[in-house]
Amino acid sequence: MEQQYIPATQIGAIGTAQNTVLRNTYMMLALTMIPTVIGAFIGMTTNFSFMALHPVIFSLLMFAVMMGLMFGVTATRNSGWGVALLLAFTLVAGFFLGPILQIALHLKNGAQLVGMAAGGTGIIFFSLATLATVTKKDFSFMGKFLFIGVILLIVASLANMFFQVPALALTISAIAVLIFSAYILFDISQIIKGGQTNYVMATMSLYLDIYNIFVNLLSLLMAFSGDRD
Repeated sequence: MEQQYIPATQIGAIGTAQNTVLRNTYMMLALTMIPTVIGAFIGMTTNFSFMALHPVIFSLLMFAVMMGLMFGVTATRNSGWGVALLLAFTLVAGFFLGPILQIALHLKNGAQLVGMAAGGTGIIFFSLATLATVTKKDFSFMGKFLFIGVILLIVASLANMFFQVPALALTISAIAVLIFSAYILFDISQIIKGGQTNYVMATMSLYLDIYNIFVNLLSLLMAFSGDRD
């Protein structure tokens, strides 16, 4: 049986290309934190009374805006516009952190909880990113299961907007932390294995993982450790 010969220089080039994508992704991911923080500060000073009166409409509007920007990033991922729209996306995402940050900071230990959520998110990301990078294990097998998990999370979240069951909300948040943590392994594995070669798309994927872990981790911390006295 004839075996295909792959020159060592070609193998090295492939590895170099993947390392370049990974490095550019991490650099862009760090850059996205700037508009996120700016957006969050704007969100914290914004009156979200409309959200309190119409939570379902607000959530659907937020979802539509985020999806529109994500579509724009995807469509322009190979140009400078892709980077610009990605930064705009993270600015808007930061703005939409406003409501949960306002609720958290009204707690006596709110600032501490926000710090714990941010620190916990950082620990989760760096631990799993290191695991995926060092082991170089292929986590692509999880893709289909994780996608189904996200769809079920969205359906459950939409249902709970109407039923308002606290226990279900906590369950959704706990499962979301697990799913998006697993997505970190999947997304970085995709870069390392050459499945994702566009650093703009890779950055957006990892950003969404981090964003969702932070939001849901903060929700859990507020529920179990929030000082409302």
